[in-house]
Amino acid sequence: MAILINETTKVIVQGMSGRIGAFHAADMIRHGTNVVGGVTPGKGGETFLDRPLFNTVREAVIATGAEASLVFVPPAFAADAIMEAADAGIRTAVCVTDGIPSQDMMKVKRFLRRYPEARKMRLIGPNCAGVISPAKGFMGIMPPHIYMPGRVGIVGRSGTLGYEAASQMKALGIGVSTSVGIGGDPINGSSFRDILELFQQDPETDAVMLIGEIGGPQEAEAAAWVARNMTKPVVAYIAGLSAPKGRKMGHAGAIISAFGESAQEKVEILSAAGITVAPNPSAMGETMAGVLARRAAA
Repeated sequence: MAILINETTKVIVQGMSGRIGAFHAADMIRHGTNVVGGVTPGKGGETFLDRPLFNTVREAVIATGAEASLVFVPPAFAADAIMEAADAGIRTAVCVTDGIPSQDMMKVKRFLRRYPEARKMRLIGPNCAGVISPAKGFMGIMPPHIYMPGRVGIVGRSGTLGYEAASQMKALGIGVSTSVGIGGDPINGSSFRDILELFQQDPETDAVMLIGEIGGPQEAEAAAWVARNMTKPVVAYIAGLSAPKGRKMGHAGAIISAFGESAQEKVEILSAAGITVAPNPSAMGETMAGVLARRAAA
């Protein structure tokens, strides 16, 4: 089992005929993702990568039954593309686009609230690596070969550190159920807590790796939720232990502006919630291995 995407999920790619969209859509198809079409305004009726192109997301949904969309749309137009997907009935959208203005994302968040829970779209990202359920399908830019199928979920703000965690665990014989990059922007679609809740409900995920970084309250909110609700072990790593206050890292959201947003403060909050924290990025895999071994022996 997996969360968000599996081998039957019907996926469209918004911006599939563009240079970046074409490259990653081809990789998705090559690795078994059920890509049923693409959306490029003005190219409806054409075929690309042996899939039909549509002018609008609504046309694509009606024709293909698509339920998920990967958004490869430039920053100036990405917010409109996300809202178009929500209005067309897409259930899960993954937006890889970096550099979307925060004001645009505020408009997207308000727009998504207008829909009842039964048809509300789940947004992953923006500025994220995407979602992968190894050997089943993926939506994003991650290299699928480093992910081994298994029973550990990964959720992180940093795509690169998510790759590193998957690679380390693979070397130790530990596989991944689903890996989710929630993105590094200050305003994103899904939080750590949102994804942790999905992993908690997934019967084939036994443990979760949470990868955070400086800035923002999401790790602290996740820790509080884990302490109250999570029955599965959580291992965490927080990037930025040496970052001074006010210094921004690679992500727009990675800047310390309040108490509880530094890496050391987040480590303390997570540890107090019963989460095992890896001391450095090279120890993520072995820390998870140790937690799983202790759980098996208990």
